[in-house]
Amino acid sequence: MTKVILIVLDGLRYDVARTCLGYMEGLVAAGQAEVRKLSCELPAMSRPLYETLLTGRPPVEHGIVSNGIVRRSMGDNLFARCRAAGKVTAAAAYHWVSELYVSAPFDRHRDRILLDGSGDISHGLFYWDDHYPDSHLFADAEWLIRAKAPDFLLLHPMNVDDAGHKHGGDSIGYRNAARLQGDLLARHVPGWREAGYTVIVTADHGMGDDGNHAGPTPQEIEVPFYALGFQLGSDCVLSQTQIAGLICQLMGIDRGAMPSYSGVIQRI
Repeated sequence: MTKVILIVLDGLRYDVARTCLGYMEGLVAAGQAEVRKLSCELPAMSRPLYETLLTGRPPVEHGIVSNGIVRRSMGDNLFARCRAAGKVTAAAAYHWVSELYVSAPFDRHRDRILLDGSGDISHGLFYWDDHYPDSHLFADAEWLIRAKAPDFLLLHPMNVDDAGHKHGGDSIGYRNAARLQGDLLARHVPGWREAGYTVIVTADHGMGDDGNHAGPTPQEIEVPFYALGFQLGSDCVLSQTQIAGLICQLMGIDRGAMPSYSGVIQRI
């Protein structure tokens, strides 16, 4: 049985990932990981693309086309697919993920900590400040993994996106926030791999030089996709809408109506 951790580095654009995630690039150079460039769906905004990553549908189809649309996800999603297969799910993520897959609107006094939930997400630790330290969130994910051993975990840190909005996508502040996330990956991912997890590292959207994003400029839509534990066919194209279905394929569970990845998947 394959267990998967999906790491969504909010707002990390492709070119900065390739120059600032030193640990990930070291894995690529050693043949222990694969990296490719994806174009995110439009609008290149956070809440719409959380829903896209976890349902396989573009925003114009699933209806979350603005950060200001606050409601539960409608239709199938990756958490629900895992639960239907008898798997344990977990999330260390921004509170918008809770609003999509647990309850909306988010109540910080009720919804911050979710343990032994009966819905799509079994266990969750959610935050609401964009500057909530990434180091704390990685520790939250570490606790969920050690205490609850989820089959699928979403880890979603926000500090790169926060730095991009404050300083712009072509800035020291933005690049240094990415470097800090790269160091956190270096501290935690080896242990998760040793524990048997396949790891995917990607982003929801990029960041424009002017400190915002919606699309469709390359800086706003081009994002990285790192695969640890498997590699895809070099001649196959992966879209952002195929990631949820790909994870179902990796875990050996029914993807339902979510788009599939039809290319080669080779374990490494």
